[in-house]
Amino acid sequence: MTSSGSPGGEQQPQTSAPAGNLPKGYVLSKDPEGFQIVVDGTWQRRPINDIGQVRYTDGDFTLIVVPGRDTVKANGNDPLVYQRDKERELQPWRDSSWAGATGLRRIDVGQQATAEGQFTWQDSGGREVYVRNLALIVGGSYHVIQVIGPEDQRDKVTEVYREATTRYRATR
Repeated sequence: MTSSGSPGGEQQPQTSAPAGNLPKGYVLSKDPEGFQIVVDGTWQRRPINDIGQVRYTDGDFTLIVVPGRDTVKANGNDPLVYQRDKERELQPWRDSSWAGATGLRRIDVGQQATAEGQFTWQDSGGREVYVRNLALIVGGSYHVIQVIGPEDQRDKVTEVYREATTRYRATR
């Protein structure tokens, strides 16, 4: 990841040495799509796709950020209901005949409403995946942070999720 534009004209996130205490190898990424997040510095960022996702990937792991695609007006103001029933990133969980969910909870801190959960399902390739998901409301829109990885590597998924969600900020 670099702080300059790519040859194709696509903006790349700016990365910088962390001001706080980040784990070794992690960087603070100031993304041109309007957010900042902590991510492993070796992961590859993909351009925003047609369903509003920015993806950071490394082999079997994916960090998905959706910076405000869905509105509260169209989807209601309960992030737990949004996550469980409407969030597109969790459609594979809803569609899977082999799926599970634990730790689903809504968290309200002051005026900030969020929902988080842990999910498992079998992906299209037959792989069992473990997913940590956070949905939060920022300025009338839902932001989503989701980490997907192999079911047998829950600790790594949780580490990436914790770093990403702890320091996530919308910047516009």
